[in-house]
Amino acid sequence: MRSKPLVVDLDGTLIRSDVLIESGFAFLKASPHRFYQPLVWLAQKGKAGLKARLADHTDVDVSVLPYDEKVLDWLRCERETGRSLVLATASHERYARAISDHLGLFDQTFATDGETNLSSHRKRDRLVAEYGEKGFDYAGNSHDDIAVWRSAEHAYIVNPSPGVERLARRHCDVERVIESRPPTLKTWARSLRLHQWLKNLLIFVPLLASHAVSNPSQLLAAVLAFFAFGLCASSVYVLNDLLDLEDDRHHPVKRKRPLASGALPITWGLALFPALLAAAVAIALTSLPLRFGAVLLGYYLLTLAYSVYLKKQVMVDVVVLAMLYTTRIIAGTAAIHSHLTFWLLGFSMFIFLSLALVKRYAELHSLQARGLVKSRGRGYISSDLSLISSLGTSSGYLAVLVLALYIQDARTAQLYRYPQIIWLTCPLMLYWVSRTWIIAHRGLMHDDPIVFAARDRVSLAVVALCGLIFWAAI
Repeated sequence: MRSKPLVVDLDGTLIRSDVLIESGFAFLKASPHRFYQPLVWLAQKGKAGLKARLADHTDVDVSVLPYDEKVLDWLRCERETGRSLVLATASHERYARAISDHLGLFDQTFATDGETNLSSHRKRDRLVAEYGEKGFDYAGNSHDDIAVWRSAEHAYIVNPSPGVERLARRHCDVERVIESRPPTLKTWARSLRLHQWLKNLLIFVPLLASHAVSNPSQLLAAVLAFFAFGLCASSVYVLNDLLDLEDDRHHPVKRKRPLASGALPITWGLALFPALLAAAVAIALTSLPLRFGAVLLGYYLLTLAYSVYLKKQVMVDVVVLAMLYTTRIIAGTAAIHSHLTFWLLGFSMFIFLSLALVKRYAELHSLQARGLVKSRGRGYISSDLSLISSLGTSSGYLAVLVLALYIQDARTAQLYRYPQIIWLTCPLMLYWVSRTWIIAHRGLMHDDPIVFAARDRVSLAVVALCGLIFWAAI
């Protein structure tokens, strides 16, 4: 049996996350109207008081935290040799003890209480008082751990922050470096959900509908609007993932998202979402009309309201999703100084409501297949499937009806020489809506319907044929 205990840090070492940030977003999600309260607690009681108050007001499910399996395997091996393991963390003692009980690996736990924030020098002093100078080994990952390593016999470095390993080797006896992080570029792409930028192609719909593709200035404006919306949407996705950490970890697919799984450090996510939003705003303010900026702001606020509250409300969530899809078309109209027509707006709302209902139907179908009744974080139950299917197909067919009525509008005759040819798109759209719902009914819709359509050969063929029909009508 080794005489010296192995002391292990929590945040960024044992788990690929940070309990303080997790509890902060859990509080924000539960009480968005009290978003300012953590700042008040921090000013009044300091960091230790903030952690204590957050621990009192939030529940973080420690069983689904993103534990580093490579570190856990190492600790289990150390424990099998008879070595004493100690958890020492700046996280609040309520969560530290819950994690220790859940893992069943640690003989002792030191953590932040309501008075002392147990980090850096304070952690070192506590460990030295308990075990003596050089009387323990220590595993950590951040600059705050340098002070502890200096008083430890051996240093173990886990997924170090930039510059940490170099400093540790200068001042400490580094026994081992553990790296378990996945490739960065792939992780970033998944976190930004770049594949979801396909939805932003809707921005080009007004450009096509107004026959302005050959206008260089309007085309450039649409391209800039596409990137501004993409950056804004990615900002929302990252923020939404931060708010939904625990719900995502209970989901069979969403638990693999970079922030939920710990593949992307939570501190990076915290910095990423405002940076993306700032970049989107910069493009909007410097290169696009003010009206586009107003639409972008409305989209962000509506998405934020959806992430925090509206997505929990039955049927409200799908209507809001349809509005968010339609907002992209409105943004495209604003970017090129075009006019938004009743027909385009009506068609968009109905077709996107149908697709939003497809998305909910697919989620509930998966829920029912797993033998569950109620979706976590949503207001639906598995028995809602038949009603959602009925509403969704009806909405899709209403969109086709709007398209059919558009053909008879007097202004349509001004845009097209042979507007009657456009009628051929109606049976194509009826086929596509029906097929999409059959795919969802069979449990084969595993992605966002828009993203699915962009990858589905039949859907792409339908889009191409509709485009050819509209071109022939000009």
